This record gives sequence, structure tokens and C-alpha cells, in this order.
Amino acid sequence: MAGLNKVVASYEEALAGLSNDMTVMVGGFGLCGIPEGLIAQMVKTGATGLTAISNNAGVDDFGLGLLLKTRQISTMIASYVGENATFEQQMLSGELNVILTPQGTLAEKIRAGGAGIPAFFTATGYGTPVADGKETREIDGRHYVLEPSLTADFALIRAWKADTMGNLVFRKTAANFNPMMATAGKITVVEAEHIVEAGELDPDHIHTPGIYVNRVIQGTFEKRIEQRTVKASA
Repeated sequence: MAGLNKVVASYEEALAGLSNDMTVMVGGFGLCGIPEGLIAQMVKTGATGLTAISNNAGVDDFGLGLLLKTRQISTMIASYVGENATFEQQMLSGELNVILTPQGTLAEKIRAGGAGIPAFFTATGYGTPVADGKETREIDGRHYVLEPSLTADFALIRAWKADTMGNLVFRKTAANFNPMMATAGKITVVEAEHIVEAGELDPDHIHTPGIYVNRVIQGTFEKRIEQRTVKASA
């Protein structure tokens, strides 16, 4: 990087330093808002033993499903097995360590990690296997589970717009797990649909300030549809 310009020219540079046994957060929900090119580059690095934190693992041949197919992920922290048969098969066979987490709890664990909060109490999951092995406490007559926060070595983020200083704007449902994950990675890498010069983004419309972002790369996206639903013809 030259000064405050965080734009990198290649995916190799974007993921420099990624190695075996690291923890990686990957933004997106299903196939919406996923950093497609960064995921494909993770496959190319050959890094193994990865712990992946994401809402789900996409589909078998796209998104994080590519890393499951090559067996580069050893632990998956997610809220939803989703449409991925490989994910399901590896989880049921015990080949993949899966930590299923209620979706709202997963989001808050990531947000808390980015805010420097080590743990928090939530009522979600009390009295279920989600609470097994965790501290519980009764507060004002209601039972709660202590949930540790989550951080990662790398956070891979998809943004609609980024400026050269790393300020980010997300668009519609792509603003799912991306904003909170951007704050929780030691190294945050952003794949953007559009990169503009510093000062071009309206400060009131910035969702994630550049202080959280280390690298930005211009992406090219396929934008695949996870489940295509069409109206029957008359």
C-alpha cells in the first residue's frame, strides 16, 4: 500500500499471509453478498485446516462449497447447513467439525468480537444442546447462556462500493454479515463491485469506516442465484 491507498492489484496480494489452520470469516448469506473471487483464491492457496465462520457454506459448487469440496475447511461455525449436500454429508460423517449456532447469536458473537467484548449472556439456546458446556445464569427470573465472542485471522468481505481508503458501502441484503465481520478480522480484505476515489462517498452513507479495512480489491462477480423461483405460465 502507498500511504492510505489500500487497493491491491491481485488476489494473491489480497490474501497474502493466509496459511494453514487459520480462522477466516466470510461475509454473505447463502450466495448473496459473498466475496466470490476471494473464496476462489482461498482454494488456490491450498491452505488447509481452516476454521470458517459464515452463516452457511453456499452450495456444492460455488462459494464456500468449493473449500468443502477440496477439504480445506476442518471446522465450520455456521447457523445453517443450507442447500449444500457436501456440507451435510461431511457433517453427518464426522469428517467436518460443525458448530451450529443460532443465527442471531452468531451475528452478535461476531459484532461483540469486533467491539472488543469477550462474551455476553443471551436467552437463546438455554435448555438445548446449544448450551451444553457453557456457563448459564439466571437474571431477573430468566435463564441465560454465556456466549464467547468471535474474531478471525482474516475477514473476507463483499462491498458494493469502497473508496481507496477502505471506507465501505453495502447494498440491500448484501449488508448481512459483512459489516460486522469487517470489524472482527485481524486482517480485513474487501472485494468491491466498485472502487472510487477517497472523498467520493457521502460520509453519512458509509457503513464501515476504513479504519477496519486493510486491503481492497476490484471484484468481478457472477452473482449466481441460489434458488431460482419463477411464476408458472398461464
